Amino acid sequence: MNTNVLFIISFLVFFLSFSGIEVHAEQKTVVIPFGAYNPELNTPAEVWFDPPTISIKVGDSVSWINDDREGHTVTSGQGSGRFGWMSDDYGQADGFFDSGRFLPGDSWSYTFQEKGSFRYFCTIHPWMEGFVIVDRIIPNYPHDAMGNKIEKFPVIEYTDDGLIELDITWEPNVIKTFEKVVLIYHTYDPATNSNLDKMSYDLIITQNGREVFRDSGVTQIGGDYRNVLFEESGPIKIKFENIVSWGTSGIESDARELPLHLSQRSVQFTTIVYENLAQTSFTDDIVQPTQTLQFYYEIAVAIILIPAALFILILWYMKSGKPSGLPSGQKATPV
Repeated sequence: MNTNVLFIISFLVFFLSFSGIEVHAEQKTVVIPFGAYNPELNTPAEVWFDPPTISIKVGDSVSWINDDREGHTVTSGQGSGRFGWMSDDYGQADGFFDSGRFLPGDSWSYTFQEKGSFRYFCTIHPWMEGFVIVDRIIPNYPHDAMGNKIEKFPVIEYTDDGLIELDITWEPNVIKTFEKVVLIYHTYDPATNSNLDKMSYDLIITQNGREVFRDSGVTQIGGDYRNVLFEESGPIKIKFENIVSWGTSGIESDARELPLHLSQRSVQFTTIVYENLAQTSFTDDIVQPTQTLQFYYEIAVAIILIPAALFILILWYMKSGKPSGLPSGQKATPV
């Protein structure tokens, strides 16, 4: 069977087994602040929901507490936006969850059993919008693509001819999308336990069956490193190929000799990249009360400054641009 197929099957087995591990769910809180009911500029609320975006794990619950003076709902779907309600846009519910109306001093809770990003709003005050970002449970320990826990770094592998040991560490140890990952690696002679510098290599990273990174380099006494950023989640293979001596070195080793086949000079490591929903901004299109007030302050300043500048320009023109009259000695001819 194709090795890529086995790799993906192993990942699925690990994911399904891990999803059954008993974990302790958490309870998070979102407050509806006083003044959220008021869409006017003088509302004391700085945000419609506090916090506007909350990140949780699958199985966690969120409780919304009404600290406002009016009743509210927490309804999944798209709200009207800051001014949509003025044109009879009252939002559109999507049916995923709905609290119904709950009064000041009351609260409502919901447990999220699916991952994803969930936008919600208040059907009574549709300018009020928020986000819940639900991520699946991520292990807090490093592991390979099969789910085997990596007890400590560096991880060690040997080339097929047994002449080269390659050690690798990655930071952070649990990799997520859109977070910079540093791969740090060294080459050694396992027979003498000495560092091997001046070893050239090709570094290839594949994910979900396709190549996502390729580079070449030469190790030094202190090893070598690469910075990598993953945009997709899924299992990855980190493979070093064509590891051979390059240039001259003062460190003697049998590994300096060229192998009969370059395929003997390769090592491979595996792990999993997890989706990192928290790195994605979902609230850019939600205008909060403080943002609206700032916007109107800027308009007010512009209304004052622009006419003043025009008035000064007109005065300057009247003083400096006045015609000087006819040239000396020239008379006007009557028409």
